[in-house]
Amino acid sequence: MNTPTHTRAHRLAARVEAATPAHRDRAIDGLRALALLAVPLGHWMLGGFRLDADGLHNASPLSTFGAFAPLSWVLQMLGIFFLVGGYASVLSYHRRPSTTAAWLRGRLVRLGRPVLGVTAVWAVLLAALSWLGVPGDTLRTGSTLVIQPLWFVGVYTVVTALTPLCLRLARRLGGWAALPLLGSVAVVDFLRYGPFAEGMPSWLSVLNILPGWLFAYQLGVSWGEGRMGKRGARLLLVGGGVLFAVLLLAFHYPASMVGVPGEARTNSHPPSLLVVALAAAQSGAAILVRDRLGRALRRPLLWAPVVVVNLSAMTILCWHQSAMLAAAVPASLLDGGTAVAGLTTGPDTVGWVLARMVWLPVFAGLLVLIARYTRRFDAPWKAGTRAANARRALAGVLAAGFAVFALGLA
Repeated sequence: MNTPTHTRAHRLAARVEAATPAHRDRAIDGLRALALLAVPLGHWMLGGFRLDADGLHNASPLSTFGAFAPLSWVLQMLGIFFLVGGYASVLSYHRRPSTTAAWLRGRLVRLGRPVLGVTAVWAVLLAALSWLGVPGDTLRTGSTLVIQPLWFVGVYTVVTALTPLCLRLARRLGGWAALPLLGSVAVVDFLRYGPFAEGMPSWLSVLNILPGWLFAYQLGVSWGEGRMGKRGARLLLVGGGVLFAVLLLAFHYPASMVGVPGEARTNSHPPSLLVVALAAAQSGAAILVRDRLGRALRRPLLWAPVVVVNLSAMTILCWHQSAMLAAAVPASLLDGGTAVAGLTTGPDTVGWVLARMVWLPVFAGLLVLIARYTRRFDAPWKAGTRAANARRALAGVLAAGFAVFALGLA
């Protein structure tokens, strides 16, 4: 017998199915949703806090449980996100109604609005929380976590702007257009980790930011142009996997895909060759499962959640850390400084891991609640009137103030 909840789910899924255009590429949306959900799950599981007399401080279970590093290989799915982004940009670019500049401006505005919204809101929150007596260290920790995922939006903005160039390269070189990007990262890694490392400037690693993340995006553009097939995907999967293993075992790259406090080297900020190898293997696997995934998502009950996640993409990226902080900050203010297991206790015991898993649905519920009020930042903002322009200017000023605080510039 169907329960009311079961019936409502079926009705919602049926409405979503009916509203889905026949030409919609469900596999691409499914891959994007998978990569999107990996972002909050990764941050919630691989990030923690330590509570002391000065407030909350960032901590990571990977500092104690190095054996958990392979979990980061699964949860770090930015390679797939950039791959799908490149593929989707090709389709969007070909459908552009007017000029390339107008297309690019529209894409960048859609990325920028949610970022401006979350940073402006947090500027107000910081002032309110400080007035309520929340310790300065807690505010610093919170602002760092909020701004942490936003670097992705900045990088994605830059690679999106390069779409026309990526298209020309894809048409000329096919999937091989991404190879020089891999080579560029390899050269920089050799200079900063090889025999000449001591003589290299500290800023050298910054040179990996663009090619490291553009690599998978370029693969996606080539895929979207029909220049990347299953043969190329198998080469990516096998070649990326072999390179990944060689870098880990022979060249002793850090095993974690995310930064670990106290470690001298990190893979992701900026990306190392290990990140590119993982992105290659992930991209190959994604291309190979595309048809099978598309068939699976013909089922309305599987397709409906994918649609919801994709519609909430920027909200998830911008606000998932706020959901965790919505639980952790009040818990840190409990009378007597009592630490809450899995939330404000140090992530250095198996008990913390088990308790954090219990907190995951709480964080998810808080994110859904926050999203009800913050999705308005994704929609076009009113403009043209004096009041609307004043609100946009105020949001810009607040966002700039938050950025100054979060980046430690004040």
